[in-house]
Amino acid sequence: MARKILVTSALPYANGPIHLGHLVEYVQTDIWVRFQKLQGNQCWYVCADDAHGTPIMLKARERGITPEALIEQVGMEHRRDFAGFNIGFDNYYTTHSDENRHYSELIYTRLRDGGWIDRQTITQAYDEQEGMFLPDRYIKGTCPRCAADDQYGDNCEACGASYSPDELRDPVSVISGQPPVQRESEHYFFRLQDFEHMLRTWASSEGLQDEVSNKLQEWFDAGLRAWDISRDAPYFGFRIPDTDNKYFYVWLDAPIGYMASFQDLCNREGLDFDEWWNADSDAELYHFIGKDIVYFHALFWPAMLSGAGFRTPTRVCAHGFLTVDGQKMSKSRGTFIMADTYLRHLDAEYLRYYFAAKLGAGVHDIDLSLDDFTQRVNADLVGKLVNIASRCAGFINKRSAGRLGPRLDAPELFRRMSARAEVIGGYYENRAYARVVREVMSLADEANQYIDEKKPWVLAKDPDQAEAVQAINTTGINLFRVLMLYLKPVLPETAAAAERFLQIPAMQWSDAGQPLLDHEIAAFKPLMTRVDPAAIEAMIADSRESLKPA
Repeated sequence: MARKILVTSALPYANGPIHLGHLVEYVQTDIWVRFQKLQGNQCWYVCADDAHGTPIMLKARERGITPEALIEQVGMEHRRDFAGFNIGFDNYYTTHSDENRHYSELIYTRLRDGGWIDRQTITQAYDEQEGMFLPDRYIKGTCPRCAADDQYGDNCEACGASYSPDELRDPVSVISGQPPVQRESEHYFFRLQDFEHMLRTWASSEGLQDEVSNKLQEWFDAGLRAWDISRDAPYFGFRIPDTDNKYFYVWLDAPIGYMASFQDLCNREGLDFDEWWNADSDAELYHFIGKDIVYFHALFWPAMLSGAGFRTPTRVCAHGFLTVDGQKMSKSRGTFIMADTYLRHLDAEYLRYYFAAKLGAGVHDIDLSLDDFTQRVNADLVGKLVNIASRCAGFINKRSAGRLGPRLDAPELFRRMSARAEVIGGYYENRAYARVVREVMSLADEANQYIDEKKPWVLAKDPDQAEAVQAINTTGINLFRVLMLYLKPVLPETAAAAERFLQIPAMQWSDAGQPLLDHEIAAFKPLMTRVDPAAIEAMIADSRESLKPA
């Protein structure tokens, strides 16, 4: 029976462009979603721009435009970049929407009426010149531990210490440059501690990776505390019901954006929202996120959903960060690469493949080694996979009038390769994409070895061997087709080009075991070209140039 699955990626913040570090997550999610759809499951993939908060308000002011104009402009850029990398969202929305306001207010009022919202007076840094309370990241000063200058109000980049802004020495506002004063304000808090038993039960299910479960245990051991869900005006976001100048903290309405984006999809597709989000729903809910936002997705989010009477996530899938050539992405080295910069120089499918070859089910960081990237794409995709089709297609096109033969020369080899569908499907399901890639490339080696041993180019010299030559190359084309199906979630564009070459409908996972016989194929055109090292050099130079300070 087909599964019903709703999948989300974390919402990119609407104040800047998409870079390769972001793309790890969207490629990881997209591959999983495409696999589910190939299996015939009802799978919907939604996302949105995270469009609220102080940084967006200040960035818009800096540019002399409204926050609405800023998020509209950035949203268009994000959609363009995701499309460039073949990220197949079923809906891409914004958290600054009527649907998100509705669900944010609904969840808040249910939590409030359930007794899970408190009000407390707190003291915060206030910029008198700007007339606003300052988030921790908008205060800088001298680290109270190591005395490093120009450090943020919550942690020191020099020594790694964490502290509160009132411990910072000689603090100044990043916005006005003036020293802030301390001022009191009443804030709204969500009683997270009341949900500890519920969260422990939820976390003990199969829904979390071991690394995430261990981190949650640390937080449980340290004791859960109430979470501040309000911010004072001026703030770009949704006003809290029954208040004049209090707004929902961006992290309250951002994950609710998953629900809002899905509601927008429901309106368009005629789906029943409640069928997917009710507490007793039989649908599955998967969140793909970076390891830096586990706190929000594995504590606050399931607690809020439970308190408001909605279903909790089936699984939260966290991933690590991206390094380039073993180091953090760097603007000066040209390795802080924006999505659109990459696309100006290189094929998106190269990066999708390389990320897949590195991604496992765990939370480990992955490294983009540019030399390894070049060698792996050239050796695997061009040298092994596409090579099978190019080696065999010429014989079929020239000597068999473009028609595959009525039989396979090596049916047992085809059966063995097509029988790997179940194992490879299991790797996809568990997000073990690196194992998919290893398995498929091992099979591609076998296919190339088979062609080498059969030597159709030698047999073709003997007119009496025409049928044998056709059967050998029909086998080779069929092996290519199965391998291309196995990589279709990773390489959707290349797979579509292969389907056009083979003149077949869009392949489904269940097609693996059925050979293509007595069937006309198109003339072969190269499906992929080698990575040119000069293109990588140009991309790095372009990245350095585009990131020079204005």
